Amino acid sequence: MVARSQRVRLAEVIGSLSLATDLATGQPLEHALRRSLLAVWLGNELGLAGSDLSDVYYVSLLGTVGCAIEGIVFARLGPDDIALSARVTTVDPGRPLELAAFGLKNFGAGDPPLRRIRRVVSGALAGTAEFRAVCRDVALRVGDMLEIGPTIKQALAQCHERWDGGGGPQRLKGEEIHIAARIFHVAHDVETFNRIGGLDAALGVARGRAGRHYDSQIVERFLGVAQPLLRQLESEPIWDAILSAEPAPVRWLSHEELDDMARAVANFVDLRSPHTLGHSIEVASLAEETARGLGLADGEAAEIRRAGFLHDLGRTGVPVAVWNKEDPWTTEDRERANTHPSLTELVLARSSSLGHLGTLAGLHHERLDGSGYRGVPASFQPVAARILAAADFYRTKVEQRPHRRALSPKAAAEALRRHAHDGHLDAEVVKALLVAAGHPTPRRIPAAPAGLSQRELDVLRLMVRGLSNRQMAETLFISPKTVGHHVQHIYDKIDVSTRVGATLFALEHGLVQEPS
Repeated sequence: MVARSQRVRLAEVIGSLSLATDLATGQPLEHALRRSLLAVWLGNELGLAGSDLSDVYYVSLLGTVGCAIEGIVFARLGPDDIALSARVTTVDPGRPLELAAFGLKNFGAGDPPLRRIRRVVSGALAGTAEFRAVCRDVALRVGDMLEIGPTIKQALAQCHERWDGGGGPQRLKGEEIHIAARIFHVAHDVETFNRIGGLDAALGVARGRAGRHYDSQIVERFLGVAQPLLRQLESEPIWDAILSAEPAPVRWLSHEELDDMARAVANFVDLRSPHTLGHSIEVASLAEETARGLGLADGEAAEIRRAGFLHDLGRTGVPVAVWNKEDPWTTEDRERANTHPSLTELVLARSSSLGHLGTLAGLHHERLDGSGYRGVPASFQPVAARILAAADFYRTKVEQRPHRRALSPKAAAEALRRHAHDGHLDAEVVKALLVAAGHPTPRRIPAAPAGLSQRELDVLRLMVRGLSNRQMAETLFISPKTVGHHVQHIYDKIDVSTRVGATLFALEHGLVQEPS
């Protein structure tokens, strides 16, 4: 593999992440790109320029990034969180009867009667408040992790607010809501309804929600230019158009910034299941060390590291329930799970700077005998792909999964050697990987961030693994009530209100550890 030295635009990384968000929310690919184009054009019509227009651009690209993690909540209400996310898109959250009808029709669909009743009740109790709180926490933390500016971070946390104050979770009203978030609200729904029902549907939702969901002045300006803007949207090559639409100055990433971005995306993807927290970063690190052990150049090792960060990006296109399932997978489950490497490649393919990483990452489940997920023969698997496949195999074995306990490093190494012996994995790569993994340097325990006590760190590490308060109490030999107090103190100290927000904080600060 030839290492790439060209710089990468921030817009390409964020645009690729928006494509992964489309997968997670059940939207057609490029929905977020099209929404962002509309938002920028509308911002131009409103007289915005410079940093204000740049805020609109990035907020519109990332506006539903938090909703990609709503799958954690939706997974409690049905077997396919992606399908639920897609269906809820056209529901008016300001109409309780419409929301209730949606829940009765969709929560627990296909389940036995008693289980379906429990899921409907669970959805009713959670309401929209939990979803909005999750989106707010994710948006704030992703804003921190991506480091794209405080104004964008602030606006991202407002993408569920409403002009009339009926949104959430902050209950902002009118011009308390950032202009970028207000434009996002209109562009998001207009793109959706135009795609489903054409111009009339787009105009109808804009008029019907003006003054309630949307800033009436923004709607009024949109109505005056709706037809030419939507016609232009249909004629544009979307990826090229979104890069051209980035307000000046174009933001370029150094190699260090690209690594930071890729690491943040890795954490975002791994968050969809408590069993994969930290997986991508560990795969990236092990793959890089293996590459260096094999004598690959620094540039090639760095590219393998970045592909490791991004290798599971396609997991966003597979329902959360599949990854968290304790029972054996059905044929349908396995077929959906097996698509995730090709989805990773698909999401990154549009970018000229990231496409080669997607090609490599898309091979991480291939085997030399052609028995991998995609059946790619050995002759099409460069050494970088073989390294990534072995690193993913090893790390998966030493991590707990819903259906099995984690293997010891010794047992995982034996499994790796067997696969090399049987011709599934590259024997030379396996030797180098085991050297890289065999004698890890003990990690220095960092000072606890946000003033968390040792006991609060213990609770946080168990909480992000999905344990209930009672399970945490049994593990720590304290009462559930005491655990509850610790949880609330953690939320207060790190400024979140949901477990999802706490999990993002733990990932951001390197506090995720494997459970004993």
